[in-house]
Amino acid sequence: MEQRLKRGLGRKTVLGGMIALGATALVGCEVAPPEAMSSILDMGWPDPVTPEGEGMYNFWVWVWVTAWIIGIIMWSLFLVAIFKWNRKAQEKKGKGEFPRQLQYNVPLELVLTVIPIIIVMGLFFFTVQAQQKVVALDKNPEVAVDVTAYQWNWKFGYAEVGEELSPTGQLYVGEDEERQALAEETRYDDESVHNANPIHGESKGDHSYLNYNEIETVGSTEEVPVLVLPADTPVEFRLASGDVAHSFWVPEFLFKRDAYAHPEANSQERAFQVESIEEGAYVGRCAEMCGTYHAMMNFEIRVVSPEAFTEYIEYRDNNPEAPNSEALEAIGEDPYAVTTQPFNSDRTGTRSGDDNVIDPQRAA
Repeated sequence: MEQRLKRGLGRKTVLGGMIALGATALVGCEVAPPEAMSSILDMGWPDPVTPEGEGMYNFWVWVWVTAWIIGIIMWSLFLVAIFKWNRKAQEKKGKGEFPRQLQYNVPLELVLTVIPIIIVMGLFFFTVQAQQKVVALDKNPEVAVDVTAYQWNWKFGYAEVGEELSPTGQLYVGEDEERQALAEETRYDDESVHNANPIHGESKGDHSYLNYNEIETVGSTEEVPVLVLPADTPVEFRLASGDVAHSFWVPEFLFKRDAYAHPEANSQERAFQVESIEEGAYVGRCAEMCGTYHAMMNFEIRVVSPEAFTEYIEYRDNNPEAPNSEALEAIGEDPYAVTTQPFNSDRTGTRSGDDNVIDPQRAA
C-alpha cells in the first residue's frame, strides 16, 4: 500500500513537472496567443506596431501563461497539503499529528530540484532569443535617422535614405559637412581657457560625437517635433544625448533605448533597427528622469506610405527654410503632433528648445 502511494505521488509530481516544462516551451513560441487570452495577460501592454514588438509581446504573454500554470500547480499542492494533511484530517483517519515525511525521498527531491532549474534555463534561453531579435543590426535599413536628445526636447535628422525612397533614385546622404566640421572643432578647448580640456584631454563642450544633417526637425517650446518615417520599411535609429542621460521610448515599439553623451566612449551601441512600422501616429517620450521638464519631453513618430515619405523628403530638400509643418501639409498630413495631447509643452521661464546646446555654431 505504501509503495503504491509513493508511486502515485511520484506520478503526480512528474506530471506537474511535465506541464510546467511544456508551459516553459510555449514561451519561445512565435505564434501569437489567442486574442482573448492576450487581452487579459498582456497586463496593459499596447498593441505592437513592429515585428520586434510583436515578438516581445508574444514572449511577454506566454511568460504569463507559464507563470500561471506553474502557480496553479504550486497553489494546488499547497491546498492539498493544508486540507488533506492537517491535524484534524489526520485524526479522522486515525493517524498521528504529522503526515508521512518525504524529506529523504531522493528521487522526489531530485525531481523538485531539476524541474525549477530547467524552467529557469528555458526562460533565460527564450529571453535572450527575444532580446537578440530586438537588438540585431542586420535588417538592411532603407532609412537611417539621427536622434539627438537634449534638455528638454529632440532633434531628428535624416542621415541616409535608400535608392527606392530617395527622390533622385540614388542613395541620399544627408550629412551636413559644414556643421559637422564645426562640431569637430569643439573637441578641444583653446589652451588659454581656464581648465582647458578637463575630460581626458577633451573639452567639456565637445559635440563632435553628435551627427548633423541637412534635413532636420528640431523640437521647441512651441512645437512638439514630428519625425516622419515610411511604413513597412526597415529603419535605423542612431541615438545620442547633447547633455545628460535621456531615453528614447515609443510605447507601441515595446522597447526603449537610453541615449547618452559620447555613446561610444560609454561603451554603448548607439544604433538600433526595426524591420518595419505600421502606418499611423505614435507618441514618443523620454523615459529617463532628465530634469525639470522631463515630463514635457515628447515627440511624435508619423508613419506614412513610402510614396508620401518620398514626397516629404523631396519637399524638405527643395525647401530647406520651410518648417516641418509645411512639409507635412504638402503631403496631406496634419501639420502638428496629434498623439501627444493633452501634454503641455509650455516651458516659459527656462531654456526653450530653441536655446539648445547642440548647435556647434553657438557652442563654438
